[in-house]
Amino acid sequence: ISCCLDASRPWLCFWILHSLELLQEPIPAAVASDVCQFLARCQSPTGGFAGGPGQHAHLAPTYAAVNALCIIGTDEAYNVIDREKLLDFLWSVKQPDGSFVMHVGGEVDVRSAYCAASVASLTNILTPKLFENTTNWILSCQNWEGGLSGVPGLEAHGGYTFCGTAALVILGKEHMLDLKALLRWVVSRQMRFEGGFQGRCNKLVDGCYSFWQAGLLPLLHRALYKEGESELSQQRWMFEQQALQEYILLCCQNPTGGLLDKPGKSRDFYHTCYCLSGLSIAQHFGNMDNHYEVILGKEENRLAPTHPVYNICPEKVAQALQHFLRMPVPEVSRQPGGSGEDRPSDAAAASSSADLQS
Repeated sequence: ISCCLDASRPWLCFWILHSLELLQEPIPAAVASDVCQFLARCQSPTGGFAGGPGQHAHLAPTYAAVNALCIIGTDEAYNVIDREKLLDFLWSVKQPDGSFVMHVGGEVDVRSAYCAASVASLTNILTPKLFENTTNWILSCQNWEGGLSGVPGLEAHGGYTFCGTAALVILGKEHMLDLKALLRWVVSRQMRFEGGFQGRCNKLVDGCYSFWQAGLLPLLHRALYKEGESELSQQRWMFEQQALQEYILLCCQNPTGGLLDKPGKSRDFYHTCYCLSGLSIAQHFGNMDNHYEVILGKEENRLAPTHPVYNICPEKVAQALQHFLRMPVPEVSRQPGGSGEDRPSDAAAASSSADLQS
């Protein structure tokens, strides 16, 4: 494995497994079991997952590992996750202002809030105290452009905007954003000529933003619908879905397999995963009760839907929630004031999954 990815090994598991599930390719049982055993070796004795065996726990590979295990969706996979120690790890990186650091002694940015909210909600350890002040901290990252920055006061960025918005959806607080300003910002990031998305104003198109930006549109569609917006389409998202599919299929494919940032760039597992995720968003509108498809080209181009909050297939989200919601929230020593009285929030129980299966 390349030394530059040595601390990203759970990410490799997630990127590959999610790409396979979008392509509707079955994962052999032996491979799934091997991945479970490897990710168990990446789990820190103090909770959370590291970028590789023997490394320090970090919120990013924790998110990747939990998502990968939920994609596998077997009892062996679910049993890898030590929920009590995971909750203890989340408390160890929680900051008084509501933000989270990526690892003990590490940096703060809005990615960490999303990673924490995602794994906590999927595994049923999300509690009001754990995310106290988090909503206000994320809201402070929305700037004059309409998008969100990594920390308050910086430039709006597609990846950070997705993370902040998705975290607020999980917490049931997305309505507190300036939704119209956010909508204006994100639709302005789709490039008029290329059809793909840029990550920031005055930047080049990049295939990975096919998910980070387009994935925001289902979240905004739902949020605006809940706010009583009556002019929303019931058949299409608020971006040019066909143009994005054209960019991904015509400009981002390597002839020998894999996807990439833009023509002239090398393929990699990261861009393969997020180009496919964005392609899925562009192909599927709505939920199981109101579902429309816009498939460019042949039927064989059709991917499975992906959940716009968690970016794994909706049935895997529902399966994980059903499994972990049967389990009580563990008690941990780090929780201020003792943990016995803190119960999961309504947002965690609902988990945003039922009406966001796009």
